[in-house]
Amino acid sequence: MTRARPAAGGGRRLGVAPERLGRWLDGVATRHGAFTAVEPADDGLRIVCADTTAVTLRAPFGWTPEPPLLAGFTAAAQRDRRAAVLLVRRGRWAVGVFDGDQLVVSKVDARQVQGRTAAGGWSQQRFARRRANQTDAVVGHAVETAVRVLLPHADGVAALFTGGDRGLADDVLADSRLRPLTALRRDPALDVGEPTKAVLLETPKQFRAVQVLIREPSPG
Repeated sequence: MTRARPAAGGGRRLGVAPERLGRWLDGVATRHGAFTAVEPADDGLRIVCADTTAVTLRAPFGWTPEPPLLAGFTAAAQRDRRAAVLLVRRGRWAVGVFDGDQLVVSKVDARQVQGRTAAGGWSQQRFARRRANQTDAVVGHAVETAVRVLLPHADGVAALFTGGDRGLADDVLADSRLRPLTALRRDPALDVGEPTKAVLLETPKQFRAVQVLIREPSPG
């Protein structure tokens, strides 16, 4: 399960591993009462409990509603899919293709980007230009890595998940060659640190998770 965080408009968001979804929902029913409504909502389901708590479930790879709704959603969420992952930050990037939670192919690389400086005036401007050029070079190298490693798998990929610096990820995906993958991009963005191999291997815990929005009734 991913950590809970406040949701815009109230409530909280978290991620639940698909294989734990049934047990987690049993716990919701125990705490909030029997489900009084189960209905399709966007890529998932909206469940209302006896105490009026509303739980919205979003499938990580999308979902086509079919009865019985809850069982159908759970089965779809647990089905292994092939996913592409792009992680990029200043100076480092990682890409990978996963079947379920198993890494099929990957590449992790780095290129130096100078840190910030306290110098002022002309020296600071020259430093800023150099740093911008280095960042552009990182994006360019990350593009080539994605083209070489991810693009050959685009036809079989169900979704692309990105993480790290969103602006840099956007810059990478702006390359026209990556359009087949860009069209498959899904939110939420992966919450990651520096894009290392170890970090890449942990991403299935996030992108395979069922995204949950819980809104409980106001006390009193």
